Amino acid sequence: MKIYEGLDHFHPVKNAVVTSGTFDGVHLGHQKILDRIQNIAEKMHGETVLITFWPHPRLVLYPEDHNLRLLTTFEEKARLLEMFGIDHLITIPFTKGFSQLTSEDFIRKILIDKIQTQKLVIGYDHRFGKNREGSFEHLMENKSQYGFEMEEISREDIDHVGISSTKIREALVSGKVSEANEFLGREYELNGIVIKGQQIGRSIDFPTANIHVPNNYKLIPGDGAYAVRVGVGQEMYFGMLNIGNRPTVDGIEKTVEAHLFDYDDNLYGKQITVYFTEFLRSERKFANLEELKAQLERDKQKAREILGL
Repeated sequence: MKIYEGLDHFHPVKNAVVTSGTFDGVHLGHQKILDRIQNIAEKMHGETVLITFWPHPRLVLYPEDHNLRLLTTFEEKARLLEMFGIDHLITIPFTKGFSQLTSEDFIRKILIDKIQTQKLVIGYDHRFGKNREGSFEHLMENKSQYGFEMEEISREDIDHVGISSTKIREALVSGKVSEANEFLGREYELNGIVIKGQQIGRSIDFPTANIHVPNNYKLIPGDGAYAVRVGVGQEMYFGMLNIGNRPTVDGIEKTVEAHLFDYDDNLYGKQITVYFTEFLRSERKFANLEELKAQLERDKQKAREILGL
């Protein structure tokens, strides 16, 4: 997959089959669109082009909304789109100035002049241009002027189980990772760097990797303990992870800490990927470290059963 930052370096490709959107999470609804444009491109002997926007439009248009968290960083989204077979990914810098571009200018300047679109495929609720004024109905009404074919993926095809990025975010914040995973079609992932913590876990034979998530807009699931898989380099390990303030040791800041089963090496400074499998329990305060250790033993046994170990 070729990635273009802006349109300046993109050159028209043969029989471009195009879609556009934020595609946050690349969930099952998005995957319907990706499958469709690939099928069309194969029949047309063409190439797929996906237009996305970065930063996420809501981060630019509503900067006061500090609660918005995204399901994927740009790097995660790009990797997923490549995995699903997209040929060309164009990321358009989203600014307040760009948000004023009319739907007509978006169609003519970007879809027609720059990309030379042969077929456009969009989801049933997709809007584009200033104030989201552009719609599939508008496209169809002016089809003869534009010179490209168009197709809308129906609500039934995309939304038959109510899949949306918003619903996935809500599920994750509530700790319902199994539900979120069902909508995503895969386990939710969190990428970060292991930093040094207080090493309290080591003192009770449960050493943990304290994970720093560098992107503050990335959604971290709700507080509690989880059964997880953890990617370290090319290797995959099993473990459990806690998100929260560690009330038993009077913690103040929220931490993300993973305990890997059957792993003895030093993780400091390593980049790791956590895949959330299932919620284990809510975070709570224990009377002392001995009670905490006993609970962690029970968590470990439950996690191993969930992970099929």
